[in-house]
Amino acid sequence: MIHSRWHTTVRAVCALCVMLLLCSMGLAHAQAGAGHAKYVILLIGDGMGMAQRNAAETYLAAQKGDVRPGIVKLNMSSLPVQGATTTYSLDSLITDSAAAGTAMACGVKTVNRGLGVDGKDAPVVSIAEMARDNGMKVGIVTTVSLDHATPAAFYAHQPSRKNYYEIGLELAKSRMDYFAGGGFLDPSGKKSKAEGTKINVLDAVRAGGFDYVNNAEAFRALKPGSGRVVFVNPRLQDEQAMPYAMDAGKGDVSLAEMTRKGLELLDNPKGFFMMVEGGKVDWACHANDAVSSITDVLSFDAAVAEAMNFMQRHPEDTLVVVTGDHETGGMSLGFAGTKYDSYQKRLKNQKISYVAFDQKFDAFRKANPQASFEDVLPMVKEYFGLTVLSDAQLAALPKDGDAAGMVLKPYEVAELRTAFERSMKGGDRKHISDQDYLLYGNYEPFSVTLTHLLNQKSGIAWTTYSHTGVPVLTSAGGVDAQRFGGFYDNTDIFTRMAEAMGLKKSLADASIMAAGARAAQ
Repeated sequence: MIHSRWHTTVRAVCALCVMLLLCSMGLAHAQAGAGHAKYVILLIGDGMGMAQRNAAETYLAAQKGDVRPGIVKLNMSSLPVQGATTTYSLDSLITDSAAAGTAMACGVKTVNRGLGVDGKDAPVVSIAEMARDNGMKVGIVTTVSLDHATPAAFYAHQPSRKNYYEIGLELAKSRMDYFAGGGFLDPSGKKSKAEGTKINVLDAVRAGGFDYVNNAEAFRALKPGSGRVVFVNPRLQDEQAMPYAMDAGKGDVSLAEMTRKGLELLDNPKGFFMMVEGGKVDWACHANDAVSSITDVLSFDAAVAEAMNFMQRHPEDTLVVVTGDHETGGMSLGFAGTKYDSYQKRLKNQKISYVAFDQKFDAFRKANPQASFEDVLPMVKEYFGLTVLSDAQLAALPKDGDAAGMVLKPYEVAELRTAFERSMKGGDRKHISDQDYLLYGNYEPFSVTLTHLLNQKSGIAWTTYSHTGVPVLTSAGGVDAQRFGGFYDNTDIFTRMAEAMGLKKSLADASIMAAGARAAQ
């Protein structure tokens, strides 16, 4: 009896010890996780929803020539934690990039157009400013202009995202460490309503302690200790943005290279926060150009690979988060004309982006103002692989070959001819009829019809030229990555990063108020 009680007591004590040990281990793990992320890399694919990610993966599989349908996983899809994120703004189910950027950067909902402010236009501090004020270095990287909505949400505070001059001046005063990407949309302040003498943004950037670099060789020569840097790619394509990945040349710096250089320059004992944006995924989807979107997603994913490589070198200190600010275009992997079939291998026939083709078509139109539809067909075949054949040629063509799939059917020819005639007339595309808008958006009718036709023949369709309100995927790896699993709001991305970094917003709030007071003096 005594022996039995002794065994029972021993077992109870052992169980209690094990329980206490497990609790202490769990507590130690929780304490280690709190504030443990020394390096935080947030990568945002602007306009990148689930469809854009999946289209890139199915595109890779199609180019491999796989007989069976499937995907080739992107780097971001191989991160261990996957979640879903809602994107609505304070005043709309369909957010704009400024409101979405503010939600992720500052943790608050704001109205569409608001940048780094709450719904009453009051400034709110960002995760980047919090990191800076806690001694960490900060980097902002993008493929669009540095004063665009998403990058600016991390350093600027404006009632309107279109206050580009004021945003540029805020960058100059940001005391952050590394900016890389496109240029500035209003450097001289021509569009600004501010009164008085206006300093050029580039002069303000230099006065703010930055080395302004506009040369690829000088950029690649930068070393740790170089000081604060603003790098603008030497060639800009449209609206002060870098070229689409598929249009990039040897003299262009890639998003992955800017990310890799940023990781090199920012690495320091106190850690860093870096935001990397693939901004032209969104622009391609606004224009319903699937190939430009896919190739920019792949370029963005190469930047994700750089972040993941850094995480592998610093596994105990690094958090990598990949997300989209919203979906753009209502992209669908499926089209009524192809029913249950997909032919994404056909997308490879597109050689340049819609922007690059616009430029070529505009030159053609100026040189040949009286050109016929038939005159432009060689360009269509060269850059999109689409062909128009006579009845005799169609009869001689094998019906099941790849070539047959790229032949325009009579109703498609009629659609393209109408768009060509509309484009040859020129005019202001921002003031068009409702019917024309449904067909072409605010884009060159001939170009957007070509991308529509190629996309449809590949089994891809679109519903809008704007954003949509569907949730986006968020992926994470590294320290405290588990925080990013599940279904949550985009404001929670800010909260969970701050928790992982051990940052308290009150510290940064005090800093930004002090900075505001100094600016007012």
